[in-house]
Amino acid sequence: MYFLIEETLRQVDREDIKGSGKQYVAVLTSEEWKNNKDSFEMGIDIDPDITDIYTTQAEVNYDSLTGTFAVPDRKNPSGDDLKFAFVLDEKGVVFIDDNNTAADIIKGVQRSKKWKLPSLERFLYDFLDQIVKDDLRLMERYENELDSMEQLIIDGDESLPSGRLNDIRSDIRYLRIHYEQLMDLAQELEENENGFFKLENLRYFRLFINRAERLHEESMSLRDYTMQLRDLYKAHLDIKQNRIMTVLTVVTTIFMPLTLIVGWYGMNFVYMPELKWEGSYPVVIIVSIVIVIGSLLFFKKKKWL
Repeated sequence: MYFLIEETLRQVDREDIKGSGKQYVAVLTSEEWKNNKDSFEMGIDIDPDITDIYTTQAEVNYDSLTGTFAVPDRKNPSGDDLKFAFVLDEKGVVFIDDNNTAADIIKGVQRSKKWKLPSLERFLYDFLDQIVKDDLRLMERYENELDSMEQLIIDGDESLPSGRLNDIRSDIRYLRIHYEQLMDLAQELEENENGFFKLENLRYFRLFINRAERLHEESMSLRDYTMQLRDLYKAHLDIKQNRIMTVLTVVTTIFMPLTLIVGWYGMNFVYMPELKWEGSYPVVIIVSIVIVIGSLLFFKKKKWL
């Protein structure tokens, strides 16, 4: 796929790029890049292994700028990344992609963007922006889900999906790392070490960095929220366990004097005056009841119950 950067991205044939005098965007497979890289005259010998990409980064070369993208799948950020590479100079940018990830992003830019002052810098800004365009809504969905979990904890509901809480924390961690890498990449572009970009257009990269920073801060906030919920849930379980232990302790304490009475009058001594007294049994019952009631009143006064 080949595009010229005009008011919109206009798809053209490969031959139309040469001699047009306009900056271009190309999307090639690894095999196509290997066979056609010399025609782009970027002066670089790179054959990226798409399967060996793990980060989003940019690297400045003598007369070009190369890099890779490892984009988390927004449907499952903790899963496998969407990976592709790119090569860039002042004439245009070539994306090397075997999975149509870059092509889908470019089509999104083509559908939604129209420029008064078309430029490679503006395309790169919109390309990066297309990657994160729905992330604020994604963060809102995570936040709403966490709010629901917090309400479950407050209501004492024991059916809190703690496994889902861990999944959200893992998703946010991957997104946070992704935003950090995007900011580093945009800063590399903004530095314009090779002079590929017009100085007045470097502001586009600063705009994207600011947006990525806001998303990064939001992800950090949500990460802290998940940790707070985990601590709150743990505290809820500890309180419940403490209540159970309190009840068991109270029951044990109440029955200790009763056990003493049973043990005392269970001794096989002949000369125990109460053994032959007719009122012994009801007296022991009454004493036991008094001990139980007295213990309960004492615990209630001490607010142990």
